[in-house]
Amino acid sequence: MALKDVVAGKRNEEGIASALAVLKQQLGDRLQTGQAFREQHGHTTTYLTLQAPDGVVFAENADDVKAVVKACAQYKVPVIPFGTGSSLEGQVNAPNGGICIDFSRMNRIIEVNAEDLDVTVEPGVTREDLNVYLRDTGLFFPIDPGANASIGGMASTRASGTNAVRYGTMKDNVLAVTAVVANGEEIRTARRARKSSAGYDLTRLFVGAEGTLGVITSVTLRLQGIPEKIAGGVCTFDSIKAACDAVIMTIQMGVPVARIELLDEVQVRACNAYSGLNYAEKPTLFVEFHGTEETAALQSQQFAEIAAECGGVDFRWTSDAAERNKLWKARHDAYWASRALAPHLDGLSTDVCVPISRLADCVVETQRDIEENGFLAPIVGHAGDGNFHVLILFDGKDAESVAKTEAFVARLNRRAIAMDGTCTGEHGIGQGKMSFLAEEAGNALDLMRAIKTSLDPDNIFNPGKLFRLV
Repeated sequence: MALKDVVAGKRNEEGIASALAVLKQQLGDRLQTGQAFREQHGHTTTYLTLQAPDGVVFAENADDVKAVVKACAQYKVPVIPFGTGSSLEGQVNAPNGGICIDFSRMNRIIEVNAEDLDVTVEPGVTREDLNVYLRDTGLFFPIDPGANASIGGMASTRASGTNAVRYGTMKDNVLAVTAVVANGEEIRTARRARKSSAGYDLTRLFVGAEGTLGVITSVTLRLQGIPEKIAGGVCTFDSIKAACDAVIMTIQMGVPVARIELLDEVQVRACNAYSGLNYAEKPTLFVEFHGTEETAALQSQQFAEIAAECGGVDFRWTSDAAERNKLWKARHDAYWASRALAPHLDGLSTDVCVPISRLADCVVETQRDIEENGFLAPIVGHAGDGNFHVLILFDGKDAESVAKTEAFVARLNRRAIAMDGTCTGEHGIGQGKMSFLAEEAGNALDLMRAIKTSLDPDNIFNPGKLFRLV
């Protein structure tokens, strides 16, 4: 992450004024230009500089989206999609100004096909609202990034989360999208069939594009059956390496764990204080198993044996829903728990992902880096797929503290890339990790730029994200 990548681009003042005038006439009060609205939609949950759009359209249907894109294409004005604003790398900033499309009013469930285990939703539907809607069908949508993010935003950033080790990420669970592209028309990337050999995989092209190729107007998702039995547990270890070794062995032995989350001792201390827990302040694994009464118990026993072999102690598991919910509520509150360790400091949340066999090496080296540089920086990770997060607490008003923090993040990203991993497993590139995408992708970045310029020749879709065109 680097502040040097959060730069103001060239503004098309005349075009922005013209687009705003046209959209005000077409959309009326659905377009807002007040400063408070604009600043809310340039908000970012990290320390990156706020860059507000010039107007916010509260789209109510695909026709509103088409109107925005057609006007912005005509006058060469940026279009920035906005879900809930929970992204972490400046994805919703407007470095060149432009029009933000807020999808909070496009929150309808379009169609549930229970027999086919799929659902089609508008992009403003949040994952929690979707699962509330689905619960009477016996189905659920498993991707859980922690925040109550919108489905459109999750697709755009290729989100994943705590369930990814069993159910995959958004790229595995999006069957199709509709999107408005540069000519102002809406396209559909695929049908609902579970597989296809028909042409380019346009769905995967839009999933993870961070709004740089078009504006998503609907998403068709895979669903899963709600498990008959869900069991959760906690196990502590004397070292991060021992905990990571237990994760690696669990995955390599094929135990179908649904969630396996790693918390270092600092993160456990934060969660104890914030969520009223009383776990030993040692490296800890939170685990969850989905299945029948018999299989959930069997999986728990298999994990207990693996954990014991790796030095794990005090493994406790339960199928009681209230106990499990308390456990995972604490995990989802880990960000706020960490911030509460030093409320006077700023927080920078970053993530990397490495092959599972390198997880222990990467986490241990990162902990050593934290200790040597005197950081307060809890670690928590979706350890089952080699992904972990570090929240560095620092003084954002002190230039030396900022520089030291950015240097740490750079070392972390390069450490992961050197281990054949990635600079981000979940958060995306946005503005904050553009430099590291260039290092990771190498000359493949030229192909990404070629795709971008082919589909968006005037660079109106979320410019200044992923990479620079010049």
